[in-house]
Amino acid sequence: MLKMMMPLKRYTQFNGRASRSEFWWFQLFILIVSIPSYVLGFIAGYTDSQALALASTGLDVVMWLIFVLPMLAVTVRRLHDTDRSAWWLLLGVVPIVSLVLLVFLVLPSTPGGNRFGVSAPRD
Repeated sequence: MLKMMMPLKRYTQFNGRASRSEFWWFQLFILIVSIPSYVLGFIAGYTDSQALALASTGLDVVMWLIFVLPMLAVTVRRLHDTDRSAWWLLLGVVPIVSLVLLVFLVLPSTPGGNRFGVSAPRD
């Protein structure tokens, strides 16, 4: 659980590097935290309840506000760990080309130090 929460503690740190495990554990954490909102939205659609739909949307907005900055920061640090600039994050805006960004996020870290600092701690 500690690995999942690490990016929330470093939410304003855009310099340095983030290991693959730090990035993907945080993705899993966001997925787990989002499940109640997905279930609420599904029930709202199934029962045609306006109140549940509003609650689901409100929960989605709150979660987005909480997680957008830590997500950007950990993604930038993950790109730094593969020795790439944060400008590569813009690939996420282009629909099919965004798969290249996914490949960068899956690639192993550059061994040793790079222009963004020493290796991210391996946990």
